[in-house]
Order: sequence, then structure tokens, then C-alpha cells
Amino acid sequence: MLVKICGLMNKQDVTAAVDSGADYLGFVFADSKRRVTPEHAARISTGVPEHVLKVGVFVNPTKEEVEETVRVAKLDLIQLHGEESPKFCQAMQKPVIKAFSIRSDSDINQFKAYDVKHILTDAPGGKYRGGSGHTFDWTVLKGGSAEIFLAGGLTPENVSAAIRETSPIGVDVSSGVETDGKKDHSKIHAFIKEAKRSY
Repeated sequence: MLVKICGLMNKQDVTAAVDSGADYLGFVFADSKRRVTPEHAARISTGVPEHVLKVGVFVNPTKEEVEETVRVAKLDLIQLHGEESPKFCQAMQKPVIKAFSIRSDSDINQFKAYDVKHILTDAPGGKYRGGSGHTFDWTVLKGGSAEIFLAGGLTPENVSAAIRETSPIGVDVSSGVETDGKKDHSKIHAFIKEAKRSY
């Protein structure tokens, strides 16, 4: 079970995620309370082991914006959270995680048009895309898909049930491992332990 800890903003949180067994580290470059600059992401991820992949999160960026951020922050994957087209995803220089907000069964049909590394299924966002802390109806994913990453309202308490329900390849969390809006290292550890144990 792959685990992505998203919305990382400082070196201590990056270290806690790596030490707890995270596979992917997420850095937000779109409008968000967790937004960081490419330069800052590069600084706080210095020394991360090669097997832990760095993911940049964008919403409707330009190709040039993504390429510059990938270069400066030394990203391994690109996560696109907006209305990016299949053609835009294909033009990216790194593997793509394409995120979709899931409101109903019909939203699943969108996946077929995208030839990407992973599909990320998330609850509809609030003020910002993703990171809302809300779940969606996991039953729409019944049967699972080898390429799906599950996000949206996951916590150390519900991640086991979510994995059993949807059989994803990975899980993605941000607010679910925070206390008072800050990453909580004990929650990061507990979340990763539960996710890996459930697989």
C-alpha cells in the first residue's frame, strides 16, 4: 500500500513522514493554506531518500509553470487537481497523478480518457481544490482499480476501512494527520502504520 503525506511545509514534517514509511511526499504549489514555493520545497526535501518520491500539486497550471517548478523543487511526479485535459497530462515531463472530485458514480467515467500513472479520487473541495478533510461515498469505487489513489477525509481511524472498501493502490492524506492545522507526527506515524497493516 503506497502512502502519500501531502501538504508538507517544513523539514521536521518531511522527516517525520519519511521516518514513518511514507512513499510519496506532497508539496502544494496551488492556492492553499499549505502552499509553498518551489525553492522552499527544495530546501525542506533535501536529503530525502531516492525511494521516497516528491510530488508537486498544481491546479490548472501552465506547462511552463510546471516545468520550472519540477526543475527547482526536483519533483518526481506531478499531481494535477484542476480541469487539465488528457492532452495536457500527456505533455508533462514527469509521471502524472490526475485528481478527480467524486460526487456520483458518473464521475468515474472521466478516468477512461486519461493515460496517467495514477488516478486520485477525492471529495469535492471547499475553498481550495482538495484538502477539504471530507470523505465521499467510497462504494462508487467498489471493485477497486490498480491505478487509484484514495484521498478525502482519511484519518488513522478510518483508513483501514477505506482500504477494505475500495482496494486502492495507495492512500493520500493531509488534514487527517493534522492537529490545529499543523502536521501531527504521531498521527502521521499512526496513519502510515494502519495503511500498511491493512494491505
